[in-house]
Amino acid sequence: MSSPYDEQIEELLGQYRDAREQAVETRQRINEVEATVTAPRKVVKVTVGAQGQVTELDFPTAAYRNLAPKELSKVILTAIEQARAQALSKVSEVALGGMLGGISPADLLQGRFDPRSVLPEELDLPDVVRAYVNHGLGVTEDGGRRDR
Repeated sequence: MSSPYDEQIEELLGQYRDAREQAVETRQRINEVEATVTAPRKVVKVTVGAQGQVTELDFPTAAYRNLAPKELSKVILTAIEQARAQALSKVSEVALGGMLGGISPADLLQGRFDPRSVLPEELDLPDVVRAYVNHGLGVTEDGGRRDR
């Protein structure tokens, strides 16, 4: 004979399994993230992976030949930086997108989000719950004792 606790435990185990599977799927989707940036005049094309590692560096035209080494270096580094920023944004969307209720992951990660704008200072709790939080089990909101 099963008790209500058995049902609750099974429900919690099911929620855990679902959350674990979702975490595995999220990790796989993050691993697949790539971002590609092509510099102006197609001097260089850079692709980076989810961790910002350069996975491809291509010179689609001969435009790089017209640049001094220092200038070419700057163009390459700028393209890598832009690709990394795009990859981070994509990873953020994959990892946090569904959890934030319309809040941009980039805003959250870069400190441009104020939680007070969506989280109230006071929670709207039923009286029984508020009494329990404030006074403990068996005490009513006005401080009287409730039968257990």
